[in-house]
Amino acid sequence: MTPAATLARIRLNPHSRNVQRDLRDATQMHKTLMRLLPDGLGTSPRHAGGLLFRLDQSDHATTVLVQATHPIDPSRLPTDYGTTELKDLTPMFTALRPGLGVRYRITVNPSKTERLPLEQKGRRGKIIALTGADADHWWQQRAATAGLHLNTLAPTTVDPARPRGKDASPMRHHLTRYDGTATVTDPDALTHALLAGIGRAKPYGAGLLTLAPATTG
Repeated sequence: MTPAATLARIRLNPHSRNVQRDLRDATQMHKTLMRLLPDGLGTSPRHAGGLLFRLDQSDHATTVLVQATHPIDPSRLPTDYGTTELKDLTPMFTALRPGLGVRYRITVNPSKTERLPLEQKGRRGKIIALTGADADHWWQQRAATAGLHLNTLAPTTVDPARPRGKDASPMRHHLTRYDGTATVTDPDALTHALLAGIGRAKPYGAGLLTLAPATTG
């Protein structure tokens, strides 16, 4: 059965106070985007709704991509938030096959858990951000597990996600964007990765993998 998911492309209005607030505060951005989903999704609504998002910035515009497995309702956003286009992702899932060439983009939080000495067995080490070649290796491994063989990868460091507010975690989530080309090796694993996201910090704009047909010539 082909999974159902929708991708919303929201071109943000830079003059909106709501947008300005959300760009400063990753927690508020998450709360605003969760309004796109129906109510009543339980105690873990982001997971239940399959919501993933990514902030894409250029010299001309700032865009948020939002993916969900439940219906997305742009009318639930603040009225001045931006303009939204919706896309049904069913054709993309249907097209996945071994050997298919694709272009990809993903923003991730490359990280690992600190290994503690044996005398601290049972305790969890702190999360360590990975950068440079270590981050590239992390993405190559995660892509392979997700059913992609990377042909090229181009990393871009993006601003860390900063939760704010009195109850927010003090942790900054370091983010790296990867663009490149790849070949599909396992459509089932790739479908799971597309729907579930990859890596940590999904509530802060990490983990959403998007694909497009590879260009030829």
